[in-house]
Amino acid sequence: MTCGTGRTAQRGRSGPDSQGLLDSSLMASGTASRSEDEESLAGQKRASSQALGTIPKRRSSSRFIKRKKFDDELVESSLAKSSTRAKGASGVEPGRCSGSEPSSSEKKKVSKAPSTPVPPSPAPTPGITKRVKKSKQPLQVTKDLGRWKPADDLLLINAVLQTNDLTSVHLGVKFSCRFTLREVQERWYALLYDPVISKLACQAMRQLHPEAIAAIQSKALFSKAEEQLLSKVGSTSQPTLETFQDLLHRHPDAFYLARTAKALQAHWQLMKQYYLLEDQTVQPLPKGDQVLNFSDAEDLIDDSKLKDMRDEVLEHELTVADRRQKREIRQLEQELHKWQVLVDSITGMSSPDFDNQTLAVLRGRMVRYLMRSREITLGRATKDNQIDVDLSLEGPAWKISRKQGVIKLKNNGDFFIANEGRRPIYIDGRPVLCGSKWRLSNNSVVEIASLRFVFLINQDLIALIRAEAAKITPQ
Repeated sequence: MTCGTGRTAQRGRSGPDSQGLLDSSLMASGTASRSEDEESLAGQKRASSQALGTIPKRRSSSRFIKRKKFDDELVESSLAKSSTRAKGASGVEPGRCSGSEPSSSEKKKVSKAPSTPVPPSPAPTPGITKRVKKSKQPLQVTKDLGRWKPADDLLLINAVLQTNDLTSVHLGVKFSCRFTLREVQERWYALLYDPVISKLACQAMRQLHPEAIAAIQSKALFSKAEEQLLSKVGSTSQPTLETFQDLLHRHPDAFYLARTAKALQAHWQLMKQYYLLEDQTVQPLPKGDQVLNFSDAEDLIDDSKLKDMRDEVLEHELTVADRRQKREIRQLEQELHKWQVLVDSITGMSSPDFDNQTLAVLRGRMVRYLMRSREITLGRATKDNQIDVDLSLEGPAWKISRKQGVIKLKNNGDFFIANEGRRPIYIDGRPVLCGSKWRLSNNSVVEIASLRFVFLINQDLIALIRAEAAKITPQ
């Protein structure tokens, strides 16, 4: 009993454990079979895409929410991978696992591969390329003909055929740019005798548009035969377009193929303007006193015979200007005495104090006054009062009278200062009151209302004055 009961108990204990192991093995085999099926399908899709030459799409998970795998799921997936490695995938490239994603190098190779196979282009033979280049060279050269355009060449050819004179062509034809007579001659000779240039020019002219050709032909010069036929039309008559059209019908060989009745009428009017018709004669030049031009007619006019038209407004303006000028002259004459005393600013490099016209100098700290007449006035200048020596140039002079004093030179060569202002003048510290005067010597210090000056005498000039005074006195 004990043994039976022990076995049954043992069976009872081992029953649930064995059942769990069976369940886990079934789940593992199910997941492994599912993973194998999925991988085989993916391998088949990849093989078919490679066979078609298309880039495989990127694999994405079928799960909507990516969650972390549990331990049992990790074990199951590792078991499934090991089983697939052992079996190998049928229809998959060798060396690539069916369950693993393609490596980065393989992805790059697939992305770089072209979607459709491009057959290699056959390399061209050198002989063919040379022939193509040779055939294209003349077309490239015709595009660059220098300054001469195809229209210029056509104009030149038409004009020479009409006139047979290169000088007339140079003067009468308007090209695309300005050419000299020598250039026109060289181009014409090149078109005649140079086969390369003539061939290129012909090819370029053939490529011109028909409208451009018609415009060029309409500008062709008139030949002598054409002008001779046009000159027969009378200048007094009034020709119409029908007249010139009839002229074209009667002389088709003489006129250029592009001539029209309107062009003939315009040229006939031009010939009539310059007196080139048969019934017109050029007027002879006048002789003698006949007037040739406007300047000659102007010289023949006698001004005395012309009627003098008086302009009152102009006369009034001239009188006012005359009065203004006379007033300015009077003002300058009145201000002439101001120039008897010159005022110089004292700088570090000042000119000498004396010259042959300066009698004395009243030298201050800022300016110096050159005395060039025998009598000068000192004071403060205002609008109504003009004086010779304006002491306000030296410094503040509101305490100085408008006429403070007068400096005079006697015939014997002595200088005296007379005070005519309210405030005293100090000479070497001695006051000179109003109405009195004092003798000035060389290097005397003159002080007027806190402004100090040094009085300097030109001894050489004063000596000459004294000598002349001494000569006159005995007589």
